[in-house]
Amino acid sequence: MTDPEPEQRFGVMLEVCPQYPQEAYAFLFDALDHSVRHVYSIENYELIDTGDIHHVEAQELLESVRQFAILEFGCLAGCVFDSWGIVSSEDIGVMVFNLVDHQLLGKKDTDQVGDFDCGFGGLSFCEVFAIEPQLEYCQEKDEWIASYRSAS
Repeated sequence: MTDPEPEQRFGVMLEVCPQYPQEAYAFLFDALDHSVRHVYSIENYELIDTGDIHHVEAQELLESVRQFAILEFGCLAGCVFDSWGIVSSEDIGVMVFNLVDHQLLGKKDTDQVGDFDCGFGGLSFCEVFAIEPQLEYCQEKDEWIASYRSAS
């Protein structure tokens, strides 16, 4: 019997672990890519060699999830995560290990789902994503540029 393709393993995982939607996992893969590129200084235009091992620690991934969510969803990041049923860093850990268990991600022997516990210093996702937009006008481009700062 041959090993199932990643798409088939992903489909099985979604059936066996239905608590998080496919969109949440797609976002997690994008955030992981964002994390690997940041940790290993790989430019966005460069392909990441799938043969190379690029491990990131739980806290590095959580920070990339936070940064990438703010980049993608802005002030609505917390609402998006809430709609996906993701309310804590522990949920991210469960998702990561669902992917590991279905051979869609690798891990080191020392990695544990508990590595994601109390991420973000124990802050709730409401607090993590409590941000305020900051608008600046760029005269050279004749456009407004949005950035975000912590509301706390």
